[in-house]
Amino acid sequence: MGHAGSSVSLSIAAQQIFDGADMRGPGSVRISQERIESITSGGAEARASIHLPADAILAPGLIDVQVNGGGGVLLNDQPTEAGVRRIVEAHRKEGTTGCLPTLITDRREVIERLAAVAEACLKIPGVLGFHLEGPALNRSRKGIHPEAEIRIPNRRDLAAIKSFGGRGRSIVTLAPECVPASMIDELITAGLHIAAGHSDATAAEIGQAVDRGVSGVTHLFNAMSQLNAREPGLVGAALVDDRLFAGIICDGIHVDRAGLRVAFRCKGRDRLMLVTDAMPLAGTNDRQFMLQGRQITLHENRLTGPDGTLAGAHLTMIEAVRNAVSLLGISLVDALIMASRTPAAFLGLESDLGRIAPGYRADLVAFNPNFEVVGTWIGGVGSMSEASHRG
Repeated sequence: MGHAGSSVSLSIAAQQIFDGADMRGPGSVRISQERIESITSGGAEARASIHLPADAILAPGLIDVQVNGGGGVLLNDQPTEAGVRRIVEAHRKEGTTGCLPTLITDRREVIERLAAVAEACLKIPGVLGFHLEGPALNRSRKGIHPEAEIRIPNRRDLAAIKSFGGRGRSIVTLAPECVPASMIDELITAGLHIAAGHSDATAAEIGQAVDRGVSGVTHLFNAMSQLNAREPGLVGAALVDDRLFAGIICDGIHVDRAGLRVAFRCKGRDRLMLVTDAMPLAGTNDRQFMLQGRQITLHENRLTGPDGTLAGAHLTMIEAVRNAVSLLGISLVDALIMASRTPAAFLGLESDLGRIAPGYRADLVAFNPNFEVVGTWIGGVGSMSEASHRG
């Protein structure tokens, strides 16, 4: 990946620009000091620093709030600056300009190791914060998480977890029915966003948690209480409560096409977010990796443990956008909003990311009709891919 442009001053000319709300015709985006200065409509600006290929679309950069690994690295195994950088760079090549590296349930020492480098990691382009998925989960909905490490956090756990409240826009996924309500209050007061997940909660329990400030749902439909006739569960609560943002894994494996469409009809593009739940094999040609002592195998795009349990996803954000268009039958505009503007809103960054408009940070992605990434820009600093040279 060669670098193109800088954060000082440049302009990008494109035949199609999605500004975060509407698809526009030819124009150019001028960037100054990491921010978007202006958008000019009309023919491609002759003096533009960068002219994208004629078939390329320029859009707000994709934001992934759940990414466990990539580039051969699992965050749990390498909770270091180098590990985070490798994950972020692997996903940037596939259009992700902002992400939350995600730590799944693990020993306290692993959480503390990541906490110790979290501040430094925020300087890595593309890191918006972190996602701690666990350890306060419901064992009956553990999925691939190690049961031995699932627990109600003690004071030392809480100290490490709460420290992420001051590290960008970070998330904790927990099962609300498994923790004292006061713990939810404590985490929110520390500055964390709370998502319900790996939970067997009733709809009433979820409603109470949302009243306390829980604002998200982690990988809707997966590892949670389902919608039944007399007990709507977490799924039902998520679908009906407009206060909740919900992430969904759009790989055609984790959620059936009909389920994806139900979720979109209920939540819409402003509350349903595309996530990858990506594992280390993303951005590699490898077929296996080790997850906390268990071998995970990739077969027909499905990652499974020895007992057949799904173990995250083999997915990138640009693939999730492509899949949303094909599986949900929605417009590219809707899919892009679910991959950029909506996660930005969930993180409280809606005035900074998710749009191409004056004053917004210049986090951008360009891709062609085959959903191949042509280039990305983070704070105006660009990186062009091989796809940019294809006719």
